Amino acid sequence: MSQQASVADRIATSPIVERLTALHPKLIDLSTDRIQRLLRDLGDPHLRLPKVIHVAGTNGKGSTCAFLRALLNEAGYTVNVYTSPHLVRFTERVRLNSGPISEDAFLAVLEHCERVNAGRQITFFEMLTAAAFVAFAENPADATIVEVGLGGRYDATNVFPSPAISAITPISLDHVEFLGSKLTQIAWEKAGILKPNRPAVCAKQPCEVLETIQAEAITVRAHLATEGTDWKIIPDEDSFRFSDGNHDWELPRPTLAGNWQFNNAGLALAALSRLRGFELTEKIAAHAMKTVNWPGRLQLLQRGPLLEQLGQRSVWVDGGHNPGAADALASEIARWPIKPTVIIGMMQRKDATNFLKKLAPVVKRAACIGIPGNEGALTADSLAAIACDVGMEAKAFNSIEKAAADIVLSTDSPVLICGSLYLAGIVLRENN
Repeated sequence: MSQQASVADRIATSPIVERLTALHPKLIDLSTDRIQRLLRDLGDPHLRLPKVIHVAGTNGKGSTCAFLRALLNEAGYTVNVYTSPHLVRFTERVRLNSGPISEDAFLAVLEHCERVNAGRQITFFEMLTAAAFVAFAENPADATIVEVGLGGRYDATNVFPSPAISAITPISLDHVEFLGSKLTQIAWEKAGILKPNRPAVCAKQPCEVLETIQAEAITVRAHLATEGTDWKIIPDEDSFRFSDGNHDWELPRPTLAGNWQFNNAGLALAALSRLRGFELTEKIAAHAMKTVNWPGRLQLLQRGPLLEQLGQRSVWVDGGHNPGAADALASEIARWPIKPTVIIGMMQRKDATNFLKKLAPVVKRAACIGIPGNEGALTADSLAAIACDVGMEAKAFNSIEKAAADIVLSTDSPVLICGSLYLAGIVLRENN
């Protein structure tokens, strides 16, 4: 096992994390009551955080947060960032400007929050969120970026009465068991982060989604700006133009792969252009496009045993797991000169049928696996059956390594590993 993997396992199996994962309610229970109570007992650390940028949406939240951080850092500002889930280490969720929080500091702040909670009902994510806000209050920065965990309106992060700005990324169907099976229901949940008399930016959306968000903005009197009306993104092969009336910038293609990253970058630029107290220039923005980093989003593997096993093929890893993410992936893959073979694993609660249906026209074949160590994952046989039903050539394998061995014998196509952030995390932990 690699040193990186052993570190991740040591955090995951620490006594405090084991206790927290046993907390009740164990299942997701969307509410802000429990965390509001805990934050009050902790002295309301979230109310001491400067310039909070709150980011909700279905796809692109993490990438948008990464662009925000890169832009602010390039401009010389310090930034604390809370995102979820992690890929390799728990500590990735809490960034204290220079990098992930240390293991010792992470465990210490969790133990402090656990003591203050005193055994009362609370979810694991709520406890992690409270711990992040305590860490941020103790290590102040110029700005604070907070990614919504699930939904928005009743998410544990939705405790800021007056964020500096809210941002909503593209919305599609996901977590329907919690947020509803209609786009308008999901949009209403996401729009719950909009706050009275505060600015907000919204990415390009389906018409009914945008109408729902606009209606909520009117209801709460938020100052909403939208892509296509208040700013525009004009992509080219190696660059893109960001134009919002005050800026008309020609910027290089971001280092994050995928044409959808143009729009994520644009959303971050639109947010910061409306955030008072921070100055950006075209030169700073251009440099940020070249330094932005967000693992597990159409990431090209550079090293590791899996890459060695697959020989000279290019191997990409993407954590997208819903139909909206599949749309974006399919659009990108369609530009590749050779159709890839996909190694895919998915969780039972995800819409595997529609995810695979969107990928079917642009992939060569699918090697289906269960996600190692995850009881909530679809079995390899179940996933292969779904893939065959939507017209894919698919086979089931009981490990990533056996899927890779079959690919080596049967095709010279590039390889895309996709379908789950959990799977992406496993691959990156062992091959990075």
